Formats: sequence, C-alpha cells, structure tokens
Amino acid sequence: MMPTSSAAPASPRSPRARRSRSVVAELEGALLRSADTFPYFMLVAFEASGLPRFVLLLALWPLLRLLELGAGPGRRRDLALRAAAFVATVGVPRAEVEAVSRAVLPKFMADDVDPAAWAAFGSCEGKRVVVTRMPRVMVERFAKEHLGAHAVVGCDLEYSRLRRSTGLLKGAGREAVATLVRALFAGDDRPDLGIGGSEMARSFLTFCQEQQLRPPFTADHETNAPPFRPVIFHDGRLVCRPTPFMSLVILLWLPLGVLVAFVRIAVGLMVPIWTIPYIAPVFGGAVIIHGRAPPPVRLSDAATDDGGSPSGVLFVCTHRTLMDPVVLATVLGRRVAAVTYSISRLSEILSPIPTMRLTRDRDVDAARMRAELARGDVAVCPEGTTCREPFLLRFSKLFAELSDRIVPVAMNYRVGLFHPTTARGWKAMDPIFFFMNPRPVYEVTFLNQLPAEATCAAGKSPVDVANYVQRILAATLGFECTTLTRKDKYTVLAGNDGSVNAKPAAAGKPAWQSRVKEVLGFLLH
Repeated sequence: MMPTSSAAPASPRSPRARRSRSVVAELEGALLRSADTFPYFMLVAFEASGLPRFVLLLALWPLLRLLELGAGPGRRRDLALRAAAFVATVGVPRAEVEAVSRAVLPKFMADDVDPAAWAAFGSCEGKRVVVTRMPRVMVERFAKEHLGAHAVVGCDLEYSRLRRSTGLLKGAGREAVATLVRALFAGDDRPDLGIGGSEMARSFLTFCQEQQLRPPFTADHETNAPPFRPVIFHDGRLVCRPTPFMSLVILLWLPLGVLVAFVRIAVGLMVPIWTIPYIAPVFGGAVIIHGRAPPPVRLSDAATDDGGSPSGVLFVCTHRTLMDPVVLATVLGRRVAAVTYSISRLSEILSPIPTMRLTRDRDVDAARMRAELARGDVAVCPEGTTCREPFLLRFSKLFAELSDRIVPVAMNYRVGLFHPTTARGWKAMDPIFFFMNPRPVYEVTFLNQLPAEATCAAGKSPVDVANYVQRILAATLGFECTTLTRKDKYTVLAGNDGSVNAKPAAAGKPAWQSRVKEVLGFLLH
C-alpha cells in the first residue's frame, strides 16, 4: 500500500480510481537509480562532437564534482549542471543534439530505470509528468516513448540563428519547475502522487496529494504496472555508461586499441582463413562454435533445386554485425559468398570473402543469388540490418524461394567498450571498432539443415519458411521475434528509410560530411 498524506475518497481502490491517478516524478535519482547527469553529457559530447570535447569535459569533472560537493541549497549544483551542458553542447548543431538524444541516450537511461519507481509510476494511468534537471531535448524521447509520460518539465537549450547550441540553459531552477508543474494541472486538480527526493523535487512534491521519497518506492500491488517498453534500436559507439572512471579507461585504451585493431586486421588478411579461429586467442579474441558445420557440397554431385541447376548451401544467419559472414567463412574454412546491401566500398575491398551487392529489385536480386548458389555456398542475413538487442527483426522471404538446402546459423557477439555497428556514422569503421575492443568474442551456432517438409519444396509458403527459421534461431539465442524491419530501425535512428541513397534528415547535412567527421574523429583517437 502507498502511504497517504491526505484524505482519500471513499473508494480509492476501485479500478476506475486507480486508472485516473496522475503522477509527477523526478527522473534523476528517482525513476533512474543514479542522480548523476554527467554520463549523459559525456555521451552528447562524444557522439555529437567527438573525442576532443569528450576529453575536455572529462578534464573538468573534478571541478564540477567540487561544485556539487560544496553545493548550498541547489545553487552551486545548478552551476555545475550549467557548466557541463555548456561544454557538451556549445556550438553543436541542433540537429546533432536531437539525433544523439533520440538514438543514443534512451538505451543508457533504460538500463538505469529503478524497477520499484517504474512500478509506482507505471501503475498510474492518468496524466504522467516527468521532471528533469537535464535539458528537455535530452529526455523527451525516452520519457514519452518508454516511460509513457505525457509531458516533460525541465530547462531548454538555447540555439543561435544558425541553429547551433549556445550552451546556455533557460527555464532552469526550482521556482520555474514548480510553476510549470502547477500549470499542467489546471484549476483545483492536483497530482495524486509525487515521486522524488532532491531539493528540486521538493518544489513540486508539496503540490501533490501523496509523496514518495527516494528510495524505496512502493506501488499499488492491486494494480499491475504495464511492462517497461524496452529499447530495441539504439546507436552510438560506446558500450559502457561513460562515468568518469569508465571514460578514463576508454581514453587510456584508445591508443593501444587502434594499434591492436590494425594488427588483428592485418594478420586476418595474411593468414589462411581457416586458421583464424585457432589464432584468435593469441590476439585476445575468441570464436566459440556450437553444433556441427555441414560439409561442403560437391556441385557436380549435388541435387538440383527448382531451377534445375546445382546449388550450394544457403546459410541463413542472424545479423549482429558486419563481420557475420566473414566469421562464418572462417569457421567453415571455405569459400562463402556474402549477400550485402549497404556496406562501404572499403569494407568490400578488405573483405576476405566474395561479396554480392543487392539492388532491392526482387527479380534482379533473386537471379544474382541463384547464380552465386550455382558457384558454391552463400551466406544471407534476411533481417536486412543489424540489431544490438536480443530481438530478431522480420525475416525477408526471398531466401526461402531460392533453395531447399537451408542451414540456419545463430550468430552472436560480445564486446566490452565499442559497438561495431552504426546507423548514423560511417559503416567502414565497423570492423575497426570491433577489433578495437580488448576481447571481441563471436559465437556461431549451427542448426540442422531444414528438412524437406519444412521448405517450399513441400508446398510451404516462403513466408511460413522465413517465419519458422526466425523462430528457431530466436529460440536458440534466447531472443524475441519481432515484425520490425530495416525501415523501422532507420526511421528511429537516422530519420530516413534505410535505403543506400537516403540522406539522414535529422543530421541536416550531406552524408559525406558525416563520414569525414567520423574519420577525423577516429584519427584524433
């Protein structure tokens, strides 16, 4: 039961009363476990500007910390927040700040959500308001899409006429927060529940009928809060939350990481491909193999598909990184052609296996894949794009129409510092970031070849075959199947439909400028 501090209606436990409850909750230190905003400004600095601003903000952390520790009633703490916001955002285009807030920050916030606070917040089905000390642009996407908030109260970043951030905040302060919260509840209507515990939270808690101070939080156990909506798509290169300590670790590792990455790539290009799983541990990596790889098919003796021509094995893989087909080929120790769509020309040049570009023209792509299968084995990732979280996107049915010799392969990877995938950056950097990790690990699980009765040869529709392969791969990895597509991913992360020629609407600048920026940022590493 939630403690009450005021008179309650006669039937406070009725379903109708519970559905109409409104709530105002503080984000930092309440809905999120940590009250520290510094890692989020570090993310904005790194993802929107690059390494120099990241280093500068980290160098100022001791001063910011001293301001917070020596803070009076909120004034110096506000000064530390304003200083961090200024360093992280001054001069950054508005579109970049919004893109990072949309594509990068929600994942780190979701990982820090307090389950008890969410249960209390989520059980209220009336008006939900989130109060934050950070600029609203950094919080709104997460609060509205994942917390189900109807409004976000906080300060705003100021922008110049050139649509660049001035680094200044407006509307900050306890008095402004209290005024805005009261304005959201017209007349005598007051929030039923207030959650928070900081000096800023006290400015609106007195306005609420019930108050919960952090921690612990309690929820109405007669009302089940809806499940928290997970973050499926997210971008950015940093894996770990960039606390001051982790940020220092990243900076110290970068020079060595760049050297290690180029050594690993150079060795991988020089040695026979079948030796890579055996020498990977020498260079700090690992390739873990489960199941039994199918033997190579002799095309001269192979049974024919519907097209009447010999066919190699069609490996249907989950798509985790750009390295999936390459790792598969190293494990098999033989030639495997990779079907690709949006990899860079540099990646094609460096690839140790043949690649085949798709055109998104169904008939043309089918003809190309059949021709490649006639020459040998082919690896295809029917999701069409990578997904970092334990979810599988919808499988394209095209592969099911091309061959009945289908072997599902569950691919997964583990890294510690840098994500080897990107939606907004330059994809040619993906292998480099993968090998920059201290211990990159790949897991390859071979499933049994689909029986004839589970393929189109037995009259199954291509959609049924694709869905069946998706389900068994998801079950193998412990993932969840979705109907999301490449278009859904790029709409969320890059503001376009994911086609090769699309320009990111959110970035507000040509794609080549984004690529130059990432290359320069990498060189500065």
